[in-house]
Amino acid sequence: RMQDHGFLADGFIFSCILKACGSIGATEKGQKLHAEIVKTGWLKKDILIGNALVDMYAKCGALRKAQEVFNEIQIRDVVSWNALIAGYTQHGNGEEALTCLEDMKSNGFGPDAVTFLCILKACGMLGAIEKGESIHNDIIKDGWLERHSLIRNALVDMYAKCGAIAKAQVVFDELPFRALVSWNSLIAGYAQVGKDELAFATFNEMIRQGIVPDLITCTILLTTCSHSGLLEKGQMYFASMSTCFGIMPTVEHHTCVNP
Repeated sequence: RMQDHGFLADGFIFSCILKACGSIGATEKGQKLHAEIVKTGWLKKDILIGNALVDMYAKCGALRKAQEVFNEIQIRDVVSWNALIAGYTQHGNGEEALTCLEDMKSNGFGPDAVTFLCILKACGMLGAIEKGESIHNDIIKDGWLERHSLIRNALVDMYAKCGAIAKAQVVFDELPFRALVSWNSLIAGYAQVGKDELAFATFNEMIRQGIVPDLITCTILLTTCSHSGLLEKGQMYFASMSTCFGIMPTVEHHTCVNP
């Protein structure tokens, strides 16, 4: 409607619309905007546009296009690198995310909180415990552990997914505030390494501390019961979803108790 009224888009508007495309996966519309941006010359004169294009393609899963745009933009900053790393991580390309991090550092850019959050997720996805420990050391050295609670939670999740449950428990115990996501990561970590009783004990402690479970917590518990043949325990957890916690079971939860 703005264009119908004769107004031209500027860099800010292009950035907003590209973000909208990324949020709904509108790749085709994003490509049309890309062509218009190139035609009007905004890509060469506004770093925000370049970053928004990388981010849009990355969020849409068009990772090759995201990499192409990234390679073309003449001015890059940490946001440019983060958009690419986040895209690779989001779509399950952990190795590419780690490679991108090394390229980022070799080009003189230091990672920030967003970078670390994405890379820790990539390490957990790959089970790359040694790389995860190295990143953990970098986080401590750069002082991010004290400044960013989400990074602490991401460390718990990374160690748990890598099967280093003792490390996950140590980081968890040091958390000044334990969010539900950290409890879920720890419970899932114990279940993953076959320590079902510790998974259930962790859940009980979570409830004792007044933390209300969510759909993810219930999925973890029911899946653990299903895999271990704990029928009665699984039925008890399933019943408590609605009666104790006000959670309506989904198809996934029904499948766990009625495979």
